[in-house]
Amino acid sequence: MMIRLKSQYVFILMMVVVAFVNTTALAAEVPRMTKEELKGVLDDPKVVVLDLRAGRDWKSSEFKIKGAEHASPKEFGQWSQKYAKDKKLVLYCA
Repeated sequence: MMIRLKSQYVFILMMVVVAFVNTTALAAEVPRMTKEELKGVLDDPKVVVLDLRAGRDWKSSEFKIKGAEHASPKEFGQWSQKYAKDKKLVLYCA
């Protein structure tokens, strides 16, 4: 019984490590921008800023990026198709 329980813990630990490595690898591929870089492109018509905070958090926040649109991460398939391919989408969640 004890050996079976240990093997289950090892398996779970391995799955957590694999998930962490995969998530880290994917995140490394996403370009990032500083707030100063964002300030420099806010007036660019080819840049769309999307605020991905939950509806309640977004609505109640007094801190929003000027011109940002609200988008639900759960509706990625819808809003990802909404914008022309030449637009640069800037996603943030504060």
